[in-house]
Amino acid sequence: MDAEDLESFRDFVDSRSSALLRTAVLLSGGDRHAGEDLLQNALAKAAGRWHRIDEPEAYVRQVLYRQQVSRWRLKWRRREVSVAEPPEPLADPDASSAAELRVVMRAALSRLTARQRTVLVLRYFEDLPEADVARLLGCSVGTVRSTTHRSLARLRSLAPELAALGPADAEQPPSRDFSPVEVRP
Repeated sequence: MDAEDLESFRDFVDSRSSALLRTAVLLSGGDRHAGEDLLQNALAKAAGRWHRIDEPEAYVRQVLYRQQVSRWRLKWRRREVSVAEPPEPLADPDASSAAELRVVMRAALSRLTARQRTVLVLRYFEDLPEADVARLLGCSVGTVRSTTHRSLARLRSLAPELAALGPADAEQPPSRDFSPVEVRP
């Protein structure tokens, strides 16, 4: 990598790493450390091919998705689940309910299988069409649809309290946070 490519790569990492990290954390079930590892591996792959990449963000995101798919396809799976306690209540009731909503959603997502979580993140957080999700995951559109349907049903059964928390946040403009008001069948 020459000096110009190195500078270009550093600029990309500085400007896009936080957005890419959010996606990686969601793909890894809310585990920040696993998300950081996932992103670091994707960026390392991108650095080696930097001078040949036309769309760096699209390339890194595709590497993230494919690495996550490879993780859940492995025969051996770690059965480790990290659990975070919610922070103390905030003074602002709206901010408190939004934080509570994120904690509930993160806990529910962590109890889904890696495949279910990946499909939901790609469909609703990344807002990708079914055909793109199918292409990224190497499966059919029908598989994406059925997995999405089963994943949402399981998410609703794991966290019925999301229905009670959702309407208060429905009046706010949509954010890029993965919240149940964005998860629609």
